[in-house]
Amino acid sequence: MARDADGKPVGPGDLAAQVEQAYLNIGTAMAAAGGSFDDVAKLTIYVVDWSPEKYPLLGAGVARAAERLGVDPVKPITLLGVAALGEPDLLVEVEAVAVLA
Repeated sequence: MARDADGKPVGPGDLAAQVEQAYLNIGTAMAAAGGSFDDVAKLTIYVVDWSPEKYPLLGAGVARAAERLGVDPVKPITLLGVAALGEPDLLVEVEAVAVLA
């Protein structure tokens, strides 16, 4: 979710910023569980009103998060376009499945 550590929305109306924050949040959650983003096996990305024109924004957000996390963000991904998410200010939600040994 595109929320900061205090639960405040990040990047209202900015898909790239929200993607970046969602990836950073996964990195934070993985570190708290004793792992890292490298332990993520699969991602599911839900994008409001998806269209192919949004690919550059999605890619920009992923690239910025990868740079900040220092990881290779390439994972198996399922990308789903949705009409809306549970909170009206969210443009994207990223779900991760990870394997920790």
